[in-house]
Amino acid sequence: MQGLFYDGQQIAWLANLPRPQRAVGEVLVSVHLAGICGTDLEILAGYANFQGIPGHEFVGHVVEADDRQWLGKRVVGEINIGCGTCRFCRMGLPTHCEHRRVIGIRDHDGAFAEYVAVPEVNLHEVPTHIPDQQAVFTEPLAAAFRILEQVHIEPTMRVAVLGVGKLGTLVTQAVATTGAEVFALTRHPKRVRFLAKRGIHLLAPDAAEEKAFDIVVEVTGSPDGLTRALQITRPMGTVVLKSSTHDAAPLNLTPAVVNEIRIIGSRCGPFRRSLQALSAHEVSVEPLIDGLYPLRQGVMALNKAAQPGVMKVLLQVQH
Repeated sequence: MQGLFYDGQQIAWLANLPRPQRAVGEVLVSVHLAGICGTDLEILAGYANFQGIPGHEFVGHVVEADDRQWLGKRVVGEINIGCGTCRFCRMGLPTHCEHRRVIGIRDHDGAFAEYVAVPEVNLHEVPTHIPDQQAVFTEPLAAAFRILEQVHIEPTMRVAVLGVGKLGTLVTQAVATTGAEVFALTRHPKRVRFLAKRGIHLLAPDAAEEKAFDIVVEVTGSPDGLTRALQITRPMGTVVLKSSTHDAAPLNLTPAVVNEIRIIGSRCGPFRRSLQALSAHEVSVEPLIDGLYPLRQGVMALNKAAQPGVMKVLLQVQH
C-alpha cells in the first residue's frame, strides 16, 4: 500500500509499504480521509520518539473483520489501545494503560496510509448523514468535549480559550454548548469570525485582563501558554491544559499556589458525544479546512499544516 512513513528523522511518501496485518480483535479499515493535527507536527519534531506511519484522525470503512457485521461500515476509531490487564485497565482507565499503544503516536501505525488496523472495541459507526469531511473531525472534537467531563461549567461562568487554532476552535464551540460566556483569545480573528455567529466573543490574547476568567483552557501549543493562562484565571479558578509540546520552558507555579488555581490535564474524549454534536450541527467544522491533498502529496500537506495561521489540512486517501 502507499502511505507516509517517518523513520525518526524524515517523513516520506512510499508506494510499497506492507499492508497492516491485523492482530486478534482488530479490524482493517480502508482510510477515506485523514486529518493532520498539532500532535502529528510535534511527532515530526521529536515528540514521543515515534517511528512508523503517523496519523490518528481518520474516517474510513471496514474491509476485514472477524465480526462480519462491521464489514462495509463507515467508521471512526478511538486511538488508545490498552493492554486490558494492568492496574489502570483494571480500574477502567484504559486510556492511561501502563503499556498503552496509541494509533499513529506510540507503538502502532496510524492512518496516513491506505489502510490502518484498529481494535474493534475502538470503532464507532458514522451516521450516514455526516459526510466524511465532518466525520474526520470526530477525534479532535471528542478531545474538546473531554473538558466537559472533567470540569463542571455553568451558564453564569466566563470561560476563555487561549490559543484558537485547529483544536482551540473546536474547544471553543464545545464549551459554548454549556451556555457559558465564552471568549476565544486569538491573534487571527478573521480566521475564526464564524465563531461570533455562535455568540462567542473574539479577543486578542494580550487584551484579556488578569484574573478575569473562571476557567481558562490552554490550547496554544506553546511551552509558555500555561504562564499566560495562570495570569488570566481568577483565584480558585481552573486551568485546563490541552497543549502537548516537545519543547520545555521555565515555569513559575507560584501564581497557581497563591491564587489556589486548579490545573487539570486533558487529553482524549467521548466519541459518541462528538458524533452527536456533528449530527445535531452543534459545532461547525468545515470552515476549519484549509487544504485537501492526495496522499502522495502528504509531505507537501504536512508542510502546509505547519505554516502559521493554517487550520486543518486533510489527506484524501480513498475516493
